[in-house]
Amino acid sequence: KANEKLIKSVAFGSCLKQTRPQPIWDSVFLAKPDVFVLLGDNIYGDTRDMEILKNKWNTFSAISNFQKVRSSSYLLGIWDDHDYGENDAGNEYPRKAESQQIFLDFLGEPKDSDRRKTPGIYDSVTLGPDGKRIQFILLDTRYFRTPLKRAVQRERGKGPYEPNISEGAEILGEVQWEWLAKTLDEPAEIRIVASSIQILSTSHGWETWGNFPKERERLLALLKKTNKAGTLIISGDRHSAEISKLEGILPHPILDITSSAMNQRQKPNEEENPLRVGERYFNENFGLLEIDWTGKSPSILASIRSLSGEVISEYKLENLLSKKINYR
Repeated sequence: KANEKLIKSVAFGSCLKQTRPQPIWDSVFLAKPDVFVLLGDNIYGDTRDMEILKNKWNTFSAISNFQKVRSSSYLLGIWDDHDYGENDAGNEYPRKAESQQIFLDFLGEPKDSDRRKTPGIYDSVTLGPDGKRIQFILLDTRYFRTPLKRAVQRERGKGPYEPNISEGAEILGEVQWEWLAKTLDEPAEIRIVASSIQILSTSHGWETWGNFPKERERLLALLKKTNKAGTLIISGDRHSAEISKLEGILPHPILDITSSAMNQRQKPNEEENPLRVGERYFNENFGLLEIDWTGKSPSILASIRSLSGEVISEYKLENLLSKKINYR
């Protein structure tokens, strides 16, 4: 079975302007990832015209060095706001049903797949042989998300949003929550939760699960309850890269490895994130997880890589499924 190939490396990234060159794919290709996960803003659609949206996906699909990675790695994907259709949009975006089908066309999703028949693009895929399985949990943070709450008084150096603590404020929607709880109970040794927006870093005022504190608490409570060692988070969106870690939920720290952007730069700036490990990085980057299955228990080396593929920052989780987990 195709899905039984051992997965030793997973690359990921986000935020690709389809009108600009994308040289970073050459470095991704050289890293030889078994899987590549697109984490959203894979194009800048920003339209309610579905022909325009389709054409932008086609422009991205035609980029030759992306095609090289696509043909050599197993491609998975989620969307964020710009490829969903509108900046910072949630459940209020009127063309979401059409946009979903166009996104799934881009991914080559079979016409009769469940992912096409249910609202939202969330999905899970488990790859690898028994005992060495990686489960990819691909969240949809757009289709069901209630509108963001604008801060009354925007703080200096922060984004325009503040936490929405109202009862009905949600990111995933109830159906996706039920699916997630079931999915976390499926057998796998390593679980990679893909969220287009950051889960751990909460206080910057831009898009983050921190804008929906009840949803974030619910997610962390669910991860704690299911208690699956080997679970980590990958995210995008921020036009900067960083690794965040949170202790006390799983037998090892939960990492949220944020990689963004793949072909855009940002002017360096200060941002508070008490959970950050190492530095933030503002130039083009992608993320890489290298999984070592050779010992009794797997280890994961998570890194942020530059445009040329150099290691910018890294964090290692060792002996993930044993009683003595090491991390640094």
